[in-house]
Amino acid sequence: MYNRHKTWRFFYLTKYIKMKKAIILFHLFITIVIFSQKKFDVVYEADYKLNYKLSNSNNFKKETTFALLINENSSFFKDLRRYISDSLMVEKKLNTIEEAMKYNTDFRGYIGTTSAKLYVTDEINYSYFGYEEPNNTNWKIKNEFKTVAGYKCQKAETTKYGRTWIAWFATEIPFPFGPYKFNGLPGLIAEVYDTKDDYHYTLYTFRKRKYTCKSANIATNVKNLTKEKVAEVFKNRLAGKLRLNEQYIENVEDREYMRRNAEEAIKNYNPIELSIY
Repeated sequence: MYNRHKTWRFFYLTKYIKMKKAIILFHLFITIVIFSQKKFDVVYEADYKLNYKLSNSNNFKKETTFALLINENSSFFKDLRRYISDSLMVEKKLNTIEEAMKYNTDFRGYIGTTSAKLYVTDEINYSYFGYEEPNNTNWKIKNEFKTVAGYKCQKAETTKYGRTWIAWFATEIPFPFGPYKFNGLPGLIAEVYDTKDDYHYTLYTFRKRKYTCKSANIATNVKNLTKEKVAEVFKNRLAGKLRLNEQYIENVEDREYMRRNAEEAIKNYNPIELSIY
């Protein structure tokens, strides 16, 4: 009974904090200057499902979806919930907190890919940070094949960001792009996952899409840093959230309870990148 009480207590405290922060975030959103948007000319779109595990404390996995926007020279990657909410924001059709909360996601950043560089914009504690990194993944192509989403795919492997990754690419889709930061193979990456299967991307649709995405990156006032500096900010994000949460909780016992949970979350956090490179 005590554990059940703790669970519900944590649930209501978290829900209360999220609602308070949602109000702040929503008001920040509506101040965005629409004409500052970065556009992206789309020729094709590949949509992916991601199964992922954010914590090492259990085997619980979550699921979300992403859109990979593609043209002849580059790609742009973002969570589909963010894609929809950004589009509604630009069109001034997102008018209430309840509507905004429908599109909440663990992945609020954007990734642009060219042959030379990766351009990353991430949102940390409601502020935007950007960095660049070289696009230099070293793949080892294997003589193994399987079918993914109806496409014949070939296997490739690489070690990147502290994990070993297995990818399956489709040469019949002649674009060297893929989900997240993975690219550089002679065909679209249809599936990619780490050997622990903590993060598993799978293509579920590929289609032609001739249009200009006006809301590709709605980030404003982006602070450009090195990747090392952004990683440092990101590492401390839960501490920042804790300080933000404390302003909403007057009860000392509740504040201490949230602090202990934040410390446990930091200890067990399982990011997609275990190392910077």
